[in-house]
Amino acid sequence: MHMTRIDAPTPITRRNGRRRGRLLVPVLGLGAMVVSMMQTLTVPILGVIQRDLHTTTAGASWLTTATLLSAAVCTPLLGRYGDQHGVRRTLIGVLGLTLTGSVLGATTDTLPWLIVARALQGASTAIFPLAQSVVRDELPRERLPGAMALLSGTLAVGNAVALVGAGLLTQGAAPDFHHVFWLSAGVSALTLAAVAAVIPRPRVRPGGRTDWPGAIALAAMLTLLLLPLSQGARWGWSSAPTLGCFASAVAAAAVWVMLERGAGEPLVDMRMLVLRPVRLANLAGFLLGFAMFSQFLGISALVQLPAPPDGYGFGATVFEASVAYLMPPALVSLAAAQVAGAMVRMIGAHATLAVGAACGATGFAVLAAAHGSAAAVIAAGILVGVAVSFGFATLPAVLAGAVPAGRTGIANGINSVARSVGSSVASALAATLLAVEPAVEPAAHLATRASALPAEGRFTVCFALGAGAFALVVLVALAGLTNARTLVRPRHETRPPERCKTWH
Repeated sequence: MHMTRIDAPTPITRRNGRRRGRLLVPVLGLGAMVVSMMQTLTVPILGVIQRDLHTTTAGASWLTTATLLSAAVCTPLLGRYGDQHGVRRTLIGVLGLTLTGSVLGATTDTLPWLIVARALQGASTAIFPLAQSVVRDELPRERLPGAMALLSGTLAVGNAVALVGAGLLTQGAAPDFHHVFWLSAGVSALTLAAVAAVIPRPRVRPGGRTDWPGAIALAAMLTLLLLPLSQGARWGWSSAPTLGCFASAVAAAAVWVMLERGAGEPLVDMRMLVLRPVRLANLAGFLLGFAMFSQFLGISALVQLPAPPDGYGFGATVFEASVAYLMPPALVSLAAAQVAGAMVRMIGAHATLAVGAACGATGFAVLAAAHGSAAAVIAAGILVGVAVSFGFATLPAVLAGAVPAGRTGIANGINSVARSVGSSVASALAATLLAVEPAVEPAAHLATRASALPAEGRFTVCFALGAGAFALVVLVALAGLTNARTLVRPRHETRPPERCKTWH
């Protein structure tokens, strides 16, 4: 591996650097907002797309599947590429792909090209671990928890912007889904320009070779795992395609581990994955992704069901569901992220994560027991939003204290994959438990007849599973993440010296 050193800055560039430094975290926060926007962009408008493109529910579902697969495959690869070749250029490239996908989605009228557009947008998930790498490289150690917390909080804001924007842009008698993609194109272009202007070029580029065999094997494993999770409800969980994909995923995982252990410069160092903080952070990430989507999908479906006596929901439109039920948790999450950053400095990441997860378990318990009350649903959603925000704020701090600086991107990338897998499992369970054919009109309810509704007890099960996931996060945080507070200490005290010497 070779390292390229950049020339020392002049006094003028130092002054410019200080000005840009004040904008660093806000610009990276804008990038994090793009991540969550792209993840939820089409969720409220799948019915509109299905109608405009004259496709089936199964066909429209590939818009979500394509984004999910692209995110899972691209995130670890691009995270490691950023570690090796510079985060700034990688961020610009990822945002270029996101912008291209947005423009393609805004100009196409065919389902295959729209699926390609969503796959390009899925690459945006790599922005979050790349942003965490920039923060670790550019900010003093005492500012890391607060900056990482702010980045995490803006993820929730991106969800809210996507949901409310999609609802506003598809109101009326003739809604057009293209407007939503133009919104994402505008935000992507703004973020791309801001990143190019503000993010500094790296002082040192570690360099290194890309582990293509490991990358291909990892991509195959994740595709074979996530594809049946996203399509299993339609294929049948005991069908040959579903079982065949799961079996092939296990085989691909074995091949991937073998390749990584034998590689001189592996994409994912197996020694990193077996570190106790990394293992537990990834487990917590999986549970966090599961709980987050259980809340998002459960509440979205519940509040759009017909109100009594025709049903047991609240009769909300997509726009009403976004503004009244999903926006409050998103706004509170932004403030909660700053609280989480302060708590990490005071009591450590493990205790902060445990406190947040306890809030989430409480919120889901309220949802399971009292989801007939709109006020209870909103209050419980806020508690879950606080928990998700605390989780997003603390896990990067845990990883930053556990791995060498040159592995921050790939460590956060793998953690993002763990969250994606958890989200996929939650989506699969929700599709099975709460299966209702979505309405074609965007302002229509999910169902119009009581006979078409899922049993109310299925929502109780969905929310109870979310409570269980957060309860497990509490145990994980208290059982093994007790050293995360060392993030704000000198770096040589944050991990065993022998690890630092053996990793390059």
